[in-house]
Amino acid sequence: MPVDVLVGLQWGDEGKGKIVDVLAPTYDAVARFQGGPNAGHTLTFDGQKHVLHQVPSGIFHPHILNVVGNGVVLDPVVFRGELQKLTDRGIDWSQNLYISKKAQLILPSHRALDRISEEARGNTKIGSTLKGIGPTYSDKIGRVGLRVSHILLPDFQERYKEAVAHHASIAAHYNKELEISEFEADFFSAVEFLRTLQLVDTEFLLNDLLSKGKRILAEGAQGSLLDIDFGTYPYVTSSSTIAAGACTGLGIAPRHIDKVYGITKAYCTRVGSGPFPTELNDEVGEQIRQAGREFGSTTGRPRRTGWIDLPALRYAIMLNGVTELHLMKADVLDGFSEIQACTHYRTATGESTPNLPDPGQLETITPEYQAIPGWNTDLTQVTDAAQFPQPLQDYLAFLEKELQVPIRIVSVGPDRVSTLFR
Repeated sequence: MPVDVLVGLQWGDEGKGKIVDVLAPTYDAVARFQGGPNAGHTLTFDGQKHVLHQVPSGIFHPHILNVVGNGVVLDPVVFRGELQKLTDRGIDWSQNLYISKKAQLILPSHRALDRISEEARGNTKIGSTLKGIGPTYSDKIGRVGLRVSHILLPDFQERYKEAVAHHASIAAHYNKELEISEFEADFFSAVEFLRTLQLVDTEFLLNDLLSKGKRILAEGAQGSLLDIDFGTYPYVTSSSTIAAGACTGLGIAPRHIDKVYGITKAYCTRVGSGPFPTELNDEVGEQIRQAGREFGSTTGRPRRTGWIDLPALRYAIMLNGVTELHLMKADVLDGFSEIQACTHYRTATGESTPNLPDPGQLETITPEYQAIPGWNTDLTQVTDAAQFPQPLQDYLAFLEKELQVPIRIVSVGPDRVSTLFR
């Protein structure tokens, strides 16, 4: 049986967690394949809001295995806190949660380095969440990082001290000290907790499931435009956020990949620095921000907002091989009599292009918009896609024609039941 992959097509925050939660009952396992506590997957059901950072979004379904893959960077303190919140809400995760021994550990010194590095950038800040993600992936690539498996070794303390000494030398380059002593007791306590969990070679677990005909949903974090290779570099995350990352982040061969679900909002948002061609720095942008409650689920920062960007979406669809689209937060545009969609960019030389240019050129392009009638309907009251007002049906048809991919799901509210299949 296949592996289906779910990815964000914008700059993250598209609503991936909600869709994973909705689709999860049709799968045997949900597996996170990259990212770390910089992710914030929000799920709302039964009148309660849940925000997951490192735990896979299938955790609320007791019959589904939830796997933290080798491509994830894991903060033991944050992870323990997440699991405690689940326990407090009556969720028994103890039997269906597995963590890869090959996942990289985020140390207190990684978080300190993240802050030091970001401060040193001054006006050229990346917009890091300061969760230690970048430094951890840097150590992974530099082959000096610590893995989950290392906490099971008798010399873990010595390995930890060597890593911190290495990080201290980097901090000294900035004339800074790490200042992590107050966080270390909590870290080692969380490591002790981590040792009690199901730490396994998840690549064998997942491939064994496939050999038995089980279905797996690979859950991505962040968005395609934040991909380390294909995103708006250098204002990107430190991992491969596209569908191909599921193979290396889980140990699954490409031949197993079947469907690729691409998640996009009906408009655009971005957190942190970097180019954003359709950004709205006006009352319209603020209206979208307030209506969509666009504040980071991880950082609480106000998100930048703008109209939907079709050249960027075409690019992300191409990279991921998207087979179907899921359109989120359509209800946020309820109050607009007219909405805009960027269909092309006009370059500095006056050329009109439907393609996303190199990130270095994004600051010099001008978006070209097509006006589309709004629906002026409270979509949160709609319970069946067949009841969508005609202007929304027309908007969906327009997007499908422009993007050449069918839209299978439209979300019209935050709750699980407000996710409508077409």
